Amino acid sequence: MYAYIQGCDGSLLLDGPSSEKGAVPNNSSARGFPVVDDVKAALEDACPGVVSCADILALAAEISVELSGGPKWGVLLGRLDGKTSDINAANNLPAPFDNITELKSKFNAVGLNIVDLVALSGAHTFGRVQCKNVADPPADRLYNFSRTNGPDPTLELSYRAFLSRRCPRNGNGMVLNDLDPTTPDAFDENYYSNLEVNRGFLISDQELKSSPQAQGTTAPLVDQFARSQDVFFKSFAQSMINMGNIQPVTDPDKGEVRCNSRQVNGS
Repeated sequence: MYAYIQGCDGSLLLDGPSSEKGAVPNNSSARGFPVVDDVKAALEDACPGVVSCADILALAAEISVELSGGPKWGVLLGRLDGKTSDINAANNLPAPFDNITELKSKFNAVGLNIVDLVALSGAHTFGRVQCKNVADPPADRLYNFSRTNGPDPTLELSYRAFLSRRCPRNGNGMVLNDLDPTTPDAFDENYYSNLEVNRGFLISDQELKSSPQAQGTTAPLVDQFARSQDVFFKSFAQSMINMGNIQPVTDPDKGEVRCNSRQVNGS
């Protein structure tokens, strides 16, 4: 989540010993940094000191969704880049093994509600995820779910068999899998359709529909988004705006426009 830690301030891009890149949820998962480097270099060549790394990330998020068939939204600009990176906070990002109570708490802590939670989770309609997030502790849904020595009973049987072939016990946890096995490269409502039939890849995905605590809260939203791509797209666009507005840095005493996305100016 590009704007979750410290707000939308480009802190994820910073290198160094306390870099958020090294946090457990991001290590070997957050990628594409050389692309941001190239965009930043081109912008600095054309208009030095004008476009922040934080705004680059916000724009890149919108463009990637739009190019994949998803909704458009107006990206508010004018953010400055933060000067610190917080690996400890990044280690507390919403996790693939979080239950619905933990997910709601983490989103609420940054001012996002259950609509934001369910809508932003819909970004899992495209992208890839590593086997370790379904086959290794503490996220083991295939072989020792909740220390039962068995699989997660909410997993649909054919999908569980497919995942077991992709992610065998004690296999390579770095192997990548489609988050959405139906239309993995398209931004659409099929993430929610998958949850309806117990084909969510992550525990945190299926919790939105199958948890007892989801009934009357997040589950009806899953149902609504599965029925209507248009409703999902409108909610997702608004939730992306909401996330992009988490504590934006606009005070020049607290932020800057970085010349290099990986380091603060003058370092």
